[in-house]
Amino acid sequence: MPSLKDLKTRIGSVKSTQKITKAMQMVAAAKLRRAEDAAKAGRPYAERIEMVLANLAAGMTPGAPGPKLLTGTGEDQTYLLVVATADRGLCGGFNSSIVRLAREHIVRLQGEGKTVKVMTVGKKGYEQLSRLYGDLIVERVTFEDVKTVGFDQAYDISSKLLEMFEDGQFDKALVFYGAFQSVISQVPTAQQIIPAEPPKIEGEDKMAAPYEYEPGEEEILETLLPRYVAVQVFRALLENAASEQGARMSAMDNATRNAGDMIDSLNLQYNRARQAQITTELVEIIAGAESV
Repeated sequence: MPSLKDLKTRIGSVKSTQKITKAMQMVAAAKLRRAEDAAKAGRPYAERIEMVLANLAAGMTPGAPGPKLLTGTGEDQTYLLVVATADRGLCGGFNSSIVRLAREHIVRLQGEGKTVKVMTVGKKGYEQLSRLYGDLIVERVTFEDVKTVGFDQAYDISSKLLEMFEDGQFDKALVFYGAFQSVISQVPTAQQIIPAEPPKIEGEDKMAAPYEYEPGEEEILETLLPRYVAVQVFRALLENAASEQGARMSAMDNATRNAGDMIDSLNLQYNRARQAQITTELVEIIAGAESV
C-alpha cells in the first residue's frame, strides 16, 4: 500500500496536470471561436466557385477536349493523396481518424493495382503514415513556424500540386481533412480536387437561360480551375484548424474531468490510510498504557 507521502505527492502531481489541461482547454476555446468563424466564412465562397465551375462545364461544347484539370489525363492509374492533419497532438482522435481514412484508401487503391503517392500536410500525419507507408510519401509540408495558416500556405500547396500534375506525376489527387461539425463532431472527409468534380446542376441552381461567355468557357476554365484547386485546399486547411481546436477543447475537458475524479479517489485513499495510521497509533498508546 502506498505511504501517505507517496499519496500526497501523487495528488499534487495530478493537481498540476489538471491545471495544465484546464489552461489548454481555455486556450483551445478561445482559438476555436476564431477558427470556426474562418471556416464558416470560407464555405460560401468554396461552394459558389463549385457552382460557377459546374455552370461553365455544362456550357462547354459537347465533345470538346477541355482543360486537363477538368477532364483529367485520360488515365486512372496514379493517385496522389494529400493528407492534411495538425502539427500538434493532444486533440483526441482527430489526427488518427484522418490518417485511418487515408490508410483505408491506400489499401483499397493498392488492392486495385493502382500506384499511390502521398503528400502529408502537418507533422502528425507524417509521423503516423511514415511507419507503414514511408516509401509512398513524396512531399511533406508543415506549419510549425506559422502562427496562423492563411491562403498563402494553401496557394503554395496548390501550386506544388499543379506542378506535379503538369509533370505527369499523378492522374488524380484527393485531399483528406476533418470537416468541422461541432466541438464534439469532426468528420474525416476525402475530396477529389484534381481533376475537378463539379456538382451536378439541378433545380434552382440550373441556369434559366443560356449564356454566351466572352472569352469562351474553356478560356475561363483555364483561369478558374487553378484557383478552384487553391480554394479547396484552403477550405480543407480552415476546416482542419477549426476541427483541431474543437477536438482539443473536448479532449482537454475530458482530461480535466478525469483528473478531478482521480484526485477525489486519491484523497479518499489518503484519508483512509491516514485514519488507519491514527487508529494504529491509538491502539499502540492504549496497549502501552494498559501494560503499565
